[in-house]
Amino acid sequence: MPSMKRAALYLRVSTLDQHPETQLYDLQQMAAQRDYQIVEQYTDKVSGAKARRPGLDEMMADARRGRFDVVLVWASDRLARSVKHFLEVLDELNHLNIEFVSFREQIDTGGPLGRAVVVIIGAIAELERNLIVERVRAGMRRAKLEGRHIGRKPLELDRSGILRDHHQGQSLGQLAQTYRASRATIHRVISQPASGPEKPAAAGVPKGLGKQAS
Repeated sequence: MPSMKRAALYLRVSTLDQHPETQLYDLQQMAAQRDYQIVEQYTDKVSGAKARRPGLDEMMADARRGRFDVVLVWASDRLARSVKHFLEVLDELNHLNIEFVSFREQIDTGGPLGRAVVVIIGAIAELERNLIVERVRAGMRRAKLEGRHIGRKPLELDRSGILRDHHQGQSLGQLAQTYRASRATIHRVISQPASGPEKPAAAGVPKGLGKQAS
């Protein structure tokens, strides 16, 4: 008889005045139906957009230590803050041979249908990224055709003023603050050789008559 799978429950509520008991009850019921042994429970009380989630971070750390075989969540949007983040978490769980089960969407990566759903989600996310890139490129092409400048405007610096203040003893940091530029930019201006006067033409040859007349 195969041993019971060790399950970890991940719960997340958006605000501190909400309670995860509803999610917990549903996940406990699902674990009992599937003969899972609940060994860990992780809870976060943060909004979906928050990047830092102590409970999720702890769960992923325990996953790398092999402390459970399957992760149960009430809904996919409880787990991740974006489609990209969701796919990253699923990819790592997959590499760790840990299954993922979502109660609301009935996604189970332990079966072929669940794995297919994850592949479809990944394909849609990649298509969305490609469409965004193409829209950006199209906008840049249109701006170029219309003669509009793309990107930041070139930095205009008072080179003579920088050189004057540098010779008077101001440091790179002081110059950078005065002229609102980075220290590297100020250093580049100071290091540029001064453009000298135009070299005179060779003696005995009037300027512009270097070529033989035809």
